[in-house]
Amino acid sequence: MPVMDAERILAGQRGTVPRYTSYPTAPHFADQNGLAIARSRLQNLPAGEAVSLYLHIPFCDRLCWFCGCHTKHTLKYAPVEAYIGALIAELATVRETAGSQLRLAHLHLGGGSPSMLRRPDFERLSAALRENFDLGPETEISVEIDPSDVTDETLAGLVALGVTRASVGVQDFSDAVQEAINRPQSFEQTRDVIAALRATGIHSLNIDALYGLPLQTEERLMATIDQVLSLSPDRIALFGYAHVPWMKKHQKLIRDEDLPGTMERFHHAALAADRIAGAGYRRIGIDHFAKPGDTMAIAAEEGRLHRNFQGYTTDACQTLIGVGASSISSYGDAYVQNIVPTAQYEKAVQDGQLSAMRGVQLNLDDRIRAWIIERLMCDFAFSFDALEERFGYAARSYIAEAKIAAANDTFKLCRIDGNRFAVREEARPFTRIVASWFDAYLNDSSVRYSKAV
Repeated sequence: MPVMDAERILAGQRGTVPRYTSYPTAPHFADQNGLAIARSRLQNLPAGEAVSLYLHIPFCDRLCWFCGCHTKHTLKYAPVEAYIGALIAELATVRETAGSQLRLAHLHLGGGSPSMLRRPDFERLSAALRENFDLGPETEISVEIDPSDVTDETLAGLVALGVTRASVGVQDFSDAVQEAINRPQSFEQTRDVIAALRATGIHSLNIDALYGLPLQTEERLMATIDQVLSLSPDRIALFGYAHVPWMKKHQKLIRDEDLPGTMERFHHAALAADRIAGAGYRRIGIDHFAKPGDTMAIAAEEGRLHRNFQGYTTDACQTLIGVGASSISSYGDAYVQNIVPTAQYEKAVQDGQLSAMRGVQLNLDDRIRAWIIERLMCDFAFSFDALEERFGYAARSYIAEAKIAAANDTFKLCRIDGNRFAVREEARPFTRIVASWFDAYLNDSSVRYSKAV
């Protein structure tokens, strides 16, 4: 799409929209009903149904100024060790509430920096997981890695846990950009950590890179992309930096004048995406890439791609249980977020309670819009027939809504293609904008979002 068209679109449309890792999005969860929803859903899980598990480690040994996650900086390990004890207590409470071991299809450790855990804590966490959940050889276990944390002890801990996939944070290799975001990390260090991960048997690797960072130029970003490609990861995530200093106070340490403008961000993202695709990677959704034989590439081709709070995923489980402070659970017809402050979370779970705090139970309108938005984010289209097959007569008003949206689409971002509503291929960078047309909560003036591209 010509740059001038992009400029007009971004000027004429809502400039900030959700990332749609859920619908409704987290700001619209209620404060009162989370605990009751979590207890009810765990007690009524279908027998034998496989579930997914997300474990949040909210600690880092350095404060990266760009970070938008729920995390806290610590130079002492004692709080981390105590927190692992709380996680173990919560795992036991989840099993007790569910009434039996749950079969685990996917396990993901995020943060923060899970890679800062020491081997004994990896080992006792592994023991607790296997005591409370049914893990088999088919269980996918993934972990987020900060290369600066990785030692021989870390690698031994990952082996003890049985990790099958690692996601390595890179962001940008430029010294100037790293200084502007307080994240020093050399290419050589990253290369050596990836080689060490592969040597342990963890052959499935993802690398995260960011555009839109302070002092990031086209030259610096493309140099980083070329270095990432030289490491030959199975997947690459190319995220846009979300500058939300009203939510994350430490982002105020990043100077606004150092950030690229909207059109510069758009240009950088397009160049980087083309470079990655030109190296043989398949485009997945709006910001992921995978080698052709990767399970994510295959899922995307077959229409089996999904989206959750970790982004794009092949995980088709109806239930995702979030464990740890601030973690979010998805129960198909409901979302629940755990207590956010770490001390309050630890007290709750050590007292034998579930840590759920905020939640939302989806009504029919929520569920239909959630399905539409997920398909747009994953497939750039949705079928009217599939919508009607899934939701029956209720789907008809949403089909009519889609046709009206297409008719009023001044910038021709979408089209009606037979019985499908589809984002035009050249307009796919604006998919979040198109998805927002189906968001019934978007006009809530009390909520602010990140840039649309």
